[in-house]
Amino acid sequence: MRILMTGGTGFLGSALAGELRRRGHHVLTPGSKDCDLRREDALERYTDQTFDRIFHLAAWTQAGDFCLRHPGEQWVINQKINTHVLDYWQRRQPQAKLVCMGSSCVYDPELDLLEENYLQGVPVDSLFSYGMTKKMLYAGLLSLNRQYGLKYLCLVPSTLYGPGYHTDGRQMHFIFDLIRKIMRGKLYGEKVILWGDGHQRRELVYLDDFVELALGLADTHANELINVGAGQEYPIRHFARLICERVGLPFEEIEFDTSRYVGARSKCLRTDKLQRLVADLRLTPLEQGLDRTLAWFEMEKDRVLPPP
Repeated sequence: MRILMTGGTGFLGSALAGELRRRGHHVLTPGSKDCDLRREDALERYTDQTFDRIFHLAAWTQAGDFCLRHPGEQWVINQKINTHVLDYWQRRQPQAKLVCMGSSCVYDPELDLLEENYLQGVPVDSLFSYGMTKKMLYAGLLSLNRQYGLKYLCLVPSTLYGPGYHTDGRQMHFIFDLIRKIMRGKLYGEKVILWGDGHQRRELVYLDDFVELALGLADTHANELINVGAGQEYPIRHFARLICERVGLPFEEIEFDTSRYVGARSKCLRTDKLQRLVADLRLTPLEQGLDRTLAWFEMEKDRVLPPP
């Protein structure tokens, strides 16, 4: 297959593109420097090519309190990105199936995090703008499917983790931030201060598991919205304790700053649909995935954990 992938140089995109290439597919992954999706004509340079599939992963966001500090920009920039990609798909590549990433932050925390509720309710206030742009992306898929018969698949992942995370100065997702702080505490004696009281709960999906599931579902299903989660969440303190045990830092040395942003208190996707669609669903156990991720941090510590 010939595949166009936006966001193909990110953490997920690099893994997806790498696996697709290993399977013999031709994958084009334009970066933001030479393909600024905020521009209406950004993808026009690829109209001379015919793609079998488009993976749309690009989004303007970061972890931590980024969404709190940039709500207006997030709305405008992500609406432009998504609209330009969908417009190009409809006008120039209608034969392609479009596979895009939704977001768990779309869900109203007062409702079950179930696919039927994706367009219902309101995201948590701190993630409102970004969550609403993801709702609108899905509304765009539905609309283009209804009018033009275009085929899509929208996957909603939990937080992804594993080796190869891009530690490029941007704010990290919680699990990588925990690893970074705790390993630096062990290596350099730095004080380890975690945001919140540590009782907020999260779930994780190992990157390789998600890539395998995403590619399998893209081959077999169309016009679906599917949660891809572990179906089990743990308190931040649990993750921190596991990491401390593995790096040899006493958990009791960790401090919790309850004045800092923590996001949703709980965020665990319902995966009933995924379990129906994927026979014998098996995911990498948390402890095993953490071991692999920590091993990568250790191997790359001169680069990702430089001395103070």
